[in-house]
Amino acid sequence: MEKKDYLRNLSSVNDLIQAVYRNRSLGKGMPRELVTEASRTVLGGVREAILAARDEMSLQEIKTGTDELVSLVEKEVEERTKTSLRRVINATGVVIHTNLGRSVLSPEAVQALTAAASYYDNLELDLETGSRGSRQMHLKKLLCELTGAEAALVVNNNAAAVLLALAALARHKEVIVSRGQLVEIGGSFRLPDIMAESGARLIEVGSTNKTYLDDYRTAISTETAMFLRAHTSNYRIVGFTSEVAVKELAGLADEYGLILLDDLGSGAFLDLEEYGMAREPTIKSSLEDGAHLVCFSGDKLLGGPQAGIVLGREDLIEAMARHPLSRALRIDKLNLAALEATLRQYLDAESASEKIPTLAMLAADPEALKKRARGLAKKITSETTSITADVAGDVSRAGGGSLPLAEFPTSVVALASSELNASALQRALRNADLPIITRVKDDRVILDMRTVRDDEVVLIAEALRIIDAGGGAEEGE
Repeated sequence: MEKKDYLRNLSSVNDLIQAVYRNRSLGKGMPRELVTEASRTVLGGVREAILAARDEMSLQEIKTGTDELVSLVEKEVEERTKTSLRRVINATGVVIHTNLGRSVLSPEAVQALTAAASYYDNLELDLETGSRGSRQMHLKKLLCELTGAEAALVVNNNAAAVLLALAALARHKEVIVSRGQLVEIGGSFRLPDIMAESGARLIEVGSTNKTYLDDYRTAISTETAMFLRAHTSNYRIVGFTSEVAVKELAGLADEYGLILLDDLGSGAFLDLEEYGMAREPTIKSSLEDGAHLVCFSGDKLLGGPQAGIVLGREDLIEAMARHPLSRALRIDKLNLAALEATLRQYLDAESASEKIPTLAMLAADPEALKKRARGLAKKITSETTSITADVAGDVSRAGGGSLPLAEFPTSVVALASSELNASALQRALRNADLPIITRVKDDRVILDMRTVRDDEVVLIAEALRIIDAGGGAEEGE
């Protein structure tokens, strides 16, 4: 048969649509427009394949039968109706994984978020007076109680918090920053760019590795409005270094009537050293040392939803709240509900360290991780033939720019396949029905148990069983 014969024998779009609807597996509830577009796409692809075929053997390999075309349409419909934002299993060991949504919420926070999404609420209604209220009232008292701050303001992320503080309090004025703190973090967020957008003028002092109090003092002019300390997030300068402590800088700011904004980034409410982790400045300690404003993220070490939280002097917070940008950057009701629920868990610090997933994963018991790893390795070994699974020791990371130098001893399952190389096996896991995100080390796929939940062990084993049977690898791997 020639190409024209294959093209002539192809089903028409209408005939293929009718065949699809006769197939019960697709169901009759599927919108006809969607099935029509999928059918056109499939037939168009088959026609292109026929025209591109080099010989008779190539033509014979092209699927042109009605049942085969129906199957292709079903796959096309499934792909088009699949949601873009999907659940994945985080087996990387990076707890606050920015690409995977950062912190996982506690059940209490999820419950609060669901209630806020499902029903009307008093977001901006004062129930006592019946008049319009502020959405900030749901968080202000709680945040002040937890930290000792005079006032609080919550916006949609920490970059927004910094932008708003600069625009409201230092527009057309000078802001002095240590050269070693001019950070760039994920998504090409650069502090100098944010400062430029706010209208504030950047004054750099010190050197990359050393900045002294006199550097700040010498740079002060009649145009100076603020000192900004920026958390260096995902890097540290080590070795021959020096930076000015919050207490010293606060004293200098008070002497000259300036504002000290301490951007802590990660937002640690608890003393992490008490839980065997690296030291991280807490929100409360920064305020106690004299910072006039402190800002940080809600979805990092705090373990809540995306938010930018600003605490500090009431007059400064009020000036920020009155600024036009405040409305544009405000927190939405779903994140507000989840954040309130998360913050309430900090009223009992011991309970918070156990119930907030981010903190619980960072402080996970090494023996529990080893037990989980052994259980997963055993299931994989018993259910697959081409994949080997060995338990090994390794280190996890906090992620999200938090505790960048800290290493958390962990247990991992190291995978190797006789059929797929490490890159192909990693890709097959990522393309599973429930994507499993891993890392590769020494040509083996690593499953880090720190970020794998107990109920996800069986899901990983099942995905590997399917891959082992040839159902999860791409052709040619």
